[in-house]
Amino acid sequence: MLVIKLEQLYNGSIDNTGVKTDVGVIMDIISRLEKIPVSRFHYKLLWITGLGWMFDAMDTGIIAFVLPTLAKAWGLTSAQVGYIGSIGLVGMALGAILAGTLADRFGRKWLFAATLVIYSVSTGLCSLAWNFESLLVFRFLVGFGLGGQLPVAVTLVSEYSPPAARGKFIVLLESFWGVGWLAAALIAYLIIPHYGWKSAFLIGALPALYVFHVWQAVPESVRYLANKGRLEEAHAIVSRMEQSAGIATTQELIAPPRETQTAIAFTDIWSPQYARRTLVLWLLWFGIVYSYYGIFTWLPSLMVGQGYTVLKTFEYVLIMTLAQLPGYFTAAYLVDRIGRKTTLASFLALSAGSAYFFGQGGDAQTVLLWGSLMSFFNLGAWGVVYTYTPELYPTRIRALGSGWAAAVGRIGGILAPTVVGYMITGVQGFTQVFMMFTGVMLAVAIIVGLFGEETKGKSLDELSR
Repeated sequence: MLVIKLEQLYNGSIDNTGVKTDVGVIMDIISRLEKIPVSRFHYKLLWITGLGWMFDAMDTGIIAFVLPTLAKAWGLTSAQVGYIGSIGLVGMALGAILAGTLADRFGRKWLFAATLVIYSVSTGLCSLAWNFESLLVFRFLVGFGLGGQLPVAVTLVSEYSPPAARGKFIVLLESFWGVGWLAAALIAYLIIPHYGWKSAFLIGALPALYVFHVWQAVPESVRYLANKGRLEEAHAIVSRMEQSAGIATTQELIAPPRETQTAIAFTDIWSPQYARRTLVLWLLWFGIVYSYYGIFTWLPSLMVGQGYTVLKTFEYVLIMTLAQLPGYFTAAYLVDRIGRKTTLASFLALSAGSAYFFGQGGDAQTVLLWGSLMSFFNLGAWGVVYTYTPELYPTRIRALGSGWAAAVGRIGGILAPTVVGYMITGVQGFTQVFMMFTGVMLAVAIIVGLFGEETKGKSLDELSR
């Protein structure tokens, strides 16, 4: 077994004949990483990446709240409103594919920072849109940055989280999405009525300034560094984590077993070892993205169409958005206790039932009740999806697999707003739309329950075999 002394690393004199001369316990980098208990480091990483995730959600949510006002100001048809919702998903699909591939080749940190700048600046450009076509271009660029950041961020946090707490950390990361939508709802409720829709887009550009802090504070993935042979950097990061957790740092390290450095290809995620996982993930992502973006991109406009005023609609959607947060926290509590499959399938099925009753309409209290439950369970399921996805692939193709799953999901998101735009024009359009989403979410719940693999409590290396 190859043993590499720390002083050899710094002197650049590594050879293949290193011999253990110290009787101290020597562990390889990845084993050391996984044995570090939850510490301040993990919460700091969660907070930094979570804020980026929050800004991502805020920029996504802003368009949903802008559309009712914008449609009236520009005289847009329902189909055009649907196109605005869909074009961002086209960008997200392409961004997820490209960023996932680049993150596996060049690192997680660089992609996380770059995509943050892209979607923030592009959101600001939306305030300069002069017609329908120019807004489509800017929303595509926003989507490109948003789609690129999500799989990279979840891969980074997943690769740092201890196995026993990985599910909780990823769901908590996803909970920042609810905070971002809440911020978007507050902007809509407090800013748009007084300063117009352009002001909302200008606020959405401010997160670009956050990139300076991200670049200083976010470390590169230890797993990525080790897999690329950058052992000195990986050892230094793990040593700092050990010191933060009060663990004695070893002065020697064993080179971790590395995967064969072959070219990364799309076919890797369809090899016999991963084909079933990939198929289940693609169906899962397609269904949950289709239902989420179809419902929540249109929700303010749908409620206005049911006779609610714009201001009252924003108020109701704000309340429904608040229900997302306890949904995330409940999923975070359950995901490492009862498992990914059970939590995910249950939340999807309950979201389907809530969507059905929401679509039946009724008085304001009934609409709020079922809308809040739909939001609670749907976003709780999202948290588990982001936990589950990167766990099913090895380090070498983790971001690639996660990126492609997200990209396939965005196809569902591209279709849904346009489909809703055409369906809503009928007499029973509102009810039919939510019947459709009920069926989609129920079907996905069944697929996960029957064919998904359980990953609770297992190390990422164990799951990649």
